[in-house]
Amino acid sequence: MFIPNLILIAGTGTKSGKTTIACRIIEQFSNLNITAIKISPHFHETTPGLKIIYKEEGYVIYEEKNSNSTKDTSRMLNSGALKVYFAKVFDDRLLFVFNKIQNLIPEGTPIICESPSLRNFIEPGVFIIMSSETLNKRKNISHFLALPHLLFKLEELNKLNTIPVGFENGRWRLFYEDTAIS
Repeated sequence: MFIPNLILIAGTGTKSGKTTIACRIIEQFSNLNITAIKISPHFHETTPGLKIIYKEEGYVIYEEKNSNSTKDTSRMLNSGALKVYFAKVFDDRLLFVFNKIQNLIPEGTPIICESPSLRNFIEPGVFIIMSSETLNKRKNISHFLALPHLLFKLEELNKLNTIPVGFENGRWRLFYEDTAIS
């Protein structure tokens, strides 16, 4: 399923810069009313500021309401996302939950989603893979490297004035030297 208005972000491990690049893109395109999504397979304790939207067996969907904490979804909201959703979901319900979140978002809205596993089901307008030399836990994402993507190292991200993406005609695109790449 191709979703042109979606930037999907994966990483080579924890602390690889997934949320950092999402926030940079949200700030770069603050005029677009971006909706951000973070999807996790980990059912850890939630923090204040999350409002439950849906809760059923195998998943919970929240809307982030707190922009003043250091958690990833708060950082996305603080960066200027119009709405931020957080889902805890087992992989067997992942596509179902993503579609449920999409139903909450007006059609054509620019979306940034942090979820490596979602790439198994969806072809986004832009697919970004983040890497870092100081990873805590490494993930094997070699199966994603054959797919069209943009690869960034967290340590090099600060050298970029802008992230080479753009949103035109309802779709995210990669840009290289001011030229769109389809």
